[in-house]
Amino acid sequence: MNATKNKLVIVGTGHVGSAVLNCALSFNFVSEIAVIDVINKKAQGEALDSTHAIPFSTGTNVNIHAGTFEECKDARVIIIAAGPSIMPGEIPDRLTLASRNVEVMKDVMTSITQYTKDAVIIMITNPLDIMVYYAENFFGYPKNKIFGTGTTLETARFRSIMANKYKVDPKNVHGYMLGEHGNSAFPAWSLVNIAGVPYNQLDSYFQPNEPLDTEKTAASVISVAYDVLNLKGCTNSGIAMAACHLARAVLFNERSIFPVSTTLQGEYGLHHVALSLPCIITEEGIERRIEVALSDEEIKKLQHSAQSISNVMKSVGLLK
Repeated sequence: MNATKNKLVIVGTGHVGSAVLNCALSFNFVSEIAVIDVINKKAQGEALDSTHAIPFSTGTNVNIHAGTFEECKDARVIIIAAGPSIMPGEIPDRLTLASRNVEVMKDVMTSITQYTKDAVIIMITNPLDIMVYYAENFFGYPKNKIFGTGTTLETARFRSIMANKYKVDPKNVHGYMLGEHGNSAFPAWSLVNIAGVPYNQLDSYFQPNEPLDTEKTAASVISVAYDVLNLKGCTNSGIAMAACHLARAVLFNERSIFPVSTTLQGEYGLHHVALSLPCIITEEGIERRIEVALSDEEIKKLQHSAQSISNVMKSVGLLK
């Protein structure tokens, strides 16, 4: 890949957007980064601050600057992190953000589509699955070129928890969290293995201090997000890393498989909802969703996620 031909635009420079900027700079995969924020001074400050990190970098000199949505016209990748997030003390459910961030996304997508329908858009704004469905289906943008980070972060948290339990490298834990990016996400245990050893045989192979409790493990993946939120006031480092790995998969045409959020087209009998399934990511965005074989119980959990999201979409007028 020739980095001189690649430009990244980051929309939103709050806790998450600024973390994405720092992470993207460390990845050294683009030659230009433009940051956009409704508060232009904030975007200017973030860009200026990041330029002072360039002399410490061993990679390409990156042009970092603030701008308007016109910056999108020649972008390869756009990462959207705009809009309010859940704050400490608020109801711990991303779906409560729907009414506020639908208006934010309307402004953002209307602005982007004035200048491009070619860039791949990676979405972080919550409630993620609702924002993805809205962006993919209401603005005439190619659907394959829009996807959300989805359960990529939950999957990383799940693998980390399992790796700690069995004292192995997280990269050797294989499996996914699927469904909603939020409270109804679930581990697809039927797909989980370490070095080919299925989840229900891990205890005998690796002999942990305590037997695997699948329900407790699944719950801990969800609750740890709120632990981070309540302890530090936001969650930004993990999701920034997830977004940048996805951006790299696009920029390098990696054909990597990640559990990202996209509108389903009949997988598991589901329509008119965006959820996370394993997807092949290329330079054109999502090449295909992989309808992996799930157990009957896992399909019910996926349907539960879909119903939960659909109910909120109806409440904000995105579904009838």
